[in-house]
Amino acid sequence: MSAKRRHDDNDADGAASSDMKQKKRQVAASSNKNQKRHVAALILARGGSKGIPLKNIKPLAGVPLMGWVLRAAVDSEVFDSVWVSTDHAEIKKVAEAWGAQVHQRSPEVSRDSTSSLETIQEFLEYHNEVDIVCNIQATSPCLHPFDVKEALKKITEDGYDSVFSVVRRHQFRWKEVDELCKLTHGGKSIYYEMLPEFSVDIDGDIDWPVAEQRVLRYGYPGKVVRLLFCNVSACLAEGINALSSNTRNTSAIHMLQEKQVEVILLTSSDDAVAQSLAAKLKKRTGCQVMEVGKKPLNDLQEVMKNKSLDWKHVAFMGFDQADEKLLKLAGLSAVPGDAPELASKAAKYICPLSRGSGAVWDFAELILLQKPMAKPQ
Repeated sequence: MSAKRRHDDNDADGAASSDMKQKKRQVAASSNKNQKRHVAALILARGGSKGIPLKNIKPLAGVPLMGWVLRAAVDSEVFDSVWVSTDHAEIKKVAEAWGAQVHQRSPEVSRDSTSSLETIQEFLEYHNEVDIVCNIQATSPCLHPFDVKEALKKITEDGYDSVFSVVRRHQFRWKEVDELCKLTHGGKSIYYEMLPEFSVDIDGDIDWPVAEQRVLRYGYPGKVVRLLFCNVSACLAEGINALSSNTRNTSAIHMLQEKQVEVILLTSSDDAVAQSLAAKLKKRTGCQVMEVGKKPLNDLQEVMKNKSLDWKHVAFMGFDQADEKLLKLAGLSAVPGDAPELASKAAKYICPLSRGSGAVWDFAELILLQKPMAKPQ
């Protein structure tokens, strides 16, 4: 992770004396107090990966690798915009599902030999509104909002021009790091030290199974889920006898309730099968059943208001086109493995199981797997 303040042409003037540069920096700092600077997070995610194909969106503990850092960036609430620079359509879909905007990088900066600096420079050329850019590595899934906030403060509050993260390792000497800071970043630079357990690098540190264990222990799980909205017709039933043939979904609801996660089942007035199934589920689990219209978001907004909940604390399981907005809005969202493409693109997690075959159980396990990791930020 690194962050850098954009310099104008005058600041870059090599002929200026050190005193003059210092005066300019003071003037800039003074003026910046009176006008808000645009701070952007930027994740570089090229489609071509020499080791693992499309590694940046490969599921890691149920979440696309890139999703871990996007969630941390969004939840840090310090960025005016969060971007993914990519050349691949599938990465673009995942980025948008996780709340990021997408910069379509050019072929010139999509080669194996292209440096991160060249890619960032291209991004800034197209986005003149950005004053400070924070480059977050997609391969660092244990990043937490706290570290993002603290590193960025060194620019926004302490007056540094650039900051980059480091971690203590026995083979790296601090004197070398200090020299590297001066050589590669320029201006007034500093490093931000991260704890080793939160500085996992999928690129070279560990293999995938080990990375999953590490991220489940140290990764940022997002806001704690307090409520699950579940589309009954889409996720639980393939027929009126689905409940009797598969009791795992009923058990999943009980499992969530025991961990203080409220479950509300959603049905439609024109789906008699779903209504019948919902009535049985209500009897067995005590869940609230709510009938929604063709635009379920309008109905659920009132529920959210009454419960004083933010969408970051809500999970949603849907299936069809009507669920698209909710899948994008919820802090954690999922669809069964046989969901249509439109819903799958909007969801943050795609269950390996199909509807009526345990998809709700699978999603409930994901919710509870991450719940114990959540810590106050």
